[in-house]
Amino acid sequence: MPVLPGAEPYRRAGGEVGVLLCHGFTGSPQSLRPWADHLAEGGLTVSLPLLPGHGTRWEDMQLTGWQDWYAEVDRELRSLREHCTQVFVAGLSMGGALALRIAAKHGEDVAGVLVVNPANKVHGLFAYTLPVSRHFVRTAPGITSDIAKEGGVEIGYDRVPLHAAHSLRTFFRLVDGELPQVTQPLLLLRSAQDHTVPPADSARILSRVSSTDVTEVVLEQSYHVATLDHDANRIFEESLGFISRLATGVGKGRTTARG
Repeated sequence: MPVLPGAEPYRRAGGEVGVLLCHGFTGSPQSLRPWADHLAEGGLTVSLPLLPGHGTRWEDMQLTGWQDWYAEVDRELRSLREHCTQVFVAGLSMGGALALRIAAKHGEDVAGVLVVNPANKVHGLFAYTLPVSRHFVRTAPGITSDIAKEGGVEIGYDRVPLHAAHSLRTFFRLVDGELPQVTQPLLLLRSAQDHTVPPADSARILSRVSSTDVTEVVLEQSYHVATLDHDANRIFEESLGFISRLATGVGKGRTTARG
């Protein structure tokens, strides 16, 4: 299936410091593209992959699971490590969970973690019925475009495939158990009002990680997809400041695009 216009993966070669960006469940790289552009303009090498099953049609996602999504970002991290002396991982929503697992599994190969409205759990009765309901009902209503900014649109699916949602639930449980292995500096940005992921998820993550260098930023004017919302510029500036504080050689090195 062709990729939806605007949902394409994005890669840009820059300096010796790289950033891997992970988009959210049923979303696409479009939700993080302005963030990726800002980091690339700051001289960083950036990779923003399209996760398997995403960016085409929801039926394709029904055939994928967390192992496929994680394998994609794991490959991208290894590729960045071949070209960069330091690599940071970042993500929105489920992408935040992917970034945290990358950090837990790769240790010193990850210089820091940046997450926006990270998800940690599938909440409510929906979570408990998934193991059974997914065999009788194929989809649930979509969760994209929770944006306060007028005219803001997130490219993603208008349906949630339940087999994939069940896999996501399993993944969140796995990541929750691995959070104590996250020791890298952490920047967590969360929206004061989020209709997709409750504040309890961020609180849980902050209470479980072993990081000692932790910064929490509350975004007062945005909903879940804050990277496309009123607080987007603050996210971009906080991110570049966080990376600049921890990295060496930001803004130096190669500047030729590689994709």
